[in-house]
Amino acid sequence: MRTMPAGQFKATCLAVMDEVQAKREPVLVTKNGKPVAKLVPLDLKEGDDPLDAFYFGKIEILGDIVSSPYTDDEWDVFEGEALEQLK
Repeated sequence: MRTMPAGQFKATCLAVMDEVQAKREPVLVTKNGKPVAKLVPLDLKEGDDPLDAFYFGKIEILGDIVSSPYTDDEWDVFEGEALEQLK
């Protein structure tokens, strides 16, 4: 695995990303000689969402995420209370 200082990575990051993608070889970025980041190639198939791998196991949807948990009457109460606090 190739290692490079953060300053060099900053100056050449687009070229480094192209190289990582083409050669399929990770690059370790260091700051003051200590590793701070690792750039690795993604193995995506057509139609895959690159964020799926990032969020896998971190998010769990419980119930309806589109509909409001409050009725229109409850929202009216919240709105009234908020307006009272502004006075």
